[in-house]
Amino acid sequence: MGTMKLRLGMIGGGQGAFIGAVHRIAARMDDEYTLVCGAFSSDAEKSKEMGLILQLDAARVYETYHQLLESESRLPPNERVQVISIVTPNHLHFEPAKLALENGFHVILDKPATFSLFEAVRLKEICRESGKLLCLTHTYTGYPMVKEARQIVAGGKLGEIRKIYAEYPQGWLSRFEEGSGNNKQAAWRTDPSRSGIAGAMGDIGTHAFNLVEYVSGLQVTKLCADINTVVKGRKLDDDGAVLLKFSNGSSGVLIASQIVTGEENNVKIRVYGEQGGLEWQQSDANTLKLMMIDEPVQILRTGSAYLSSYASHNTRTPAGHPEGYLEAFANLYRNFAQTIKALLANEEPSPEHLDFPGVDEGVRGMAFIESVIRSGQSDVKWSEFSLKYEDN
Repeated sequence: MGTMKLRLGMIGGGQGAFIGAVHRIAARMDDEYTLVCGAFSSDAEKSKEMGLILQLDAARVYETYHQLLESESRLPPNERVQVISIVTPNHLHFEPAKLALENGFHVILDKPATFSLFEAVRLKEICRESGKLLCLTHTYTGYPMVKEARQIVAGGKLGEIRKIYAEYPQGWLSRFEEGSGNNKQAAWRTDPSRSGIAGAMGDIGTHAFNLVEYVSGLQVTKLCADINTVVKGRKLDDDGAVLLKFSNGSSGVLIASQIVTGEENNVKIRVYGEQGGLEWQQSDANTLKLMMIDEPVQILRTGSAYLSSYASHNTRTPAGHPEGYLEAFANLYRNFAQTIKALLANEEPSPEHLDFPGVDEGVRGMAFIESVIRSGQSDVKWSEFSLKYEDN
């Protein structure tokens, strides 16, 4: 596939934007991309300042994303941007992603995919019509031992899946941070006009949901949600628990909370089948615990020769060196780049390269948000997990 770098542009991700910096690190880690252009802020001066910091050609630092996409599409094919990374708040996901795809660019999109399920379904249609690819950055699917867990389940080692538990505990919103005036992240993530109808369930609940469906290979069909807003004055949910029913008839529990004081980001999943179970958590990301019936517990470790090709492909360091969040994020960027490069070379991408979240996961993530909030507001015990939306 050669050593050619893909030309990358970024929308959002200006100074003080946590996730924009993470995306840039992920893009640089494997030298698969060169950042060539950007519209980093809705404030033209701030966008220009970010361009200077990143040492970009001033002519390719744009005031708006409309200007970026229009101007780049007019450049010669061997100069124009090829991939657009969108790292804006949720309400500014759909329009730039739509325009990027329609202008012939591949898209890397931060999660959740869009502001609403209606937009996500439309984006899937646009993506299919454009013939371009979309990568949705559900970070935790990039960890080697999460990929190993998926392969173990898919290979039938655990037998028929019976029970799944997923949890994502955070404590950073235990206080009314959005009222402080100096917490940009809290301000937009708790604002319905920018975040959408969900707070914690949209921000981190979608990660837990994606992890559940990715590892188990099952799909949620019904749910029963208890959704809470604990901190006084907050406009969106900051805590919740969801009972799940899956396509094979099994059940699960998903917990997402941003008010469990003292907690950081220890997302965790446990999957139990008729023959055994497994457990993974981010605080010990190199370890996958495998518990087979009538056998001693096994501790599987990143970097070991006995792991699947999927785990090995996404491992960067020798065993014992921590494979962390930034590496997991970079795995998504690299697999996406390798897939694009294979297609440009008229080659078939490997299954390992194709293993990144896309627009289908984006639609299901938005369906999760809307189904959960609807269930949380209802006094009916079980609600259908629905891909239907209000046409707005």
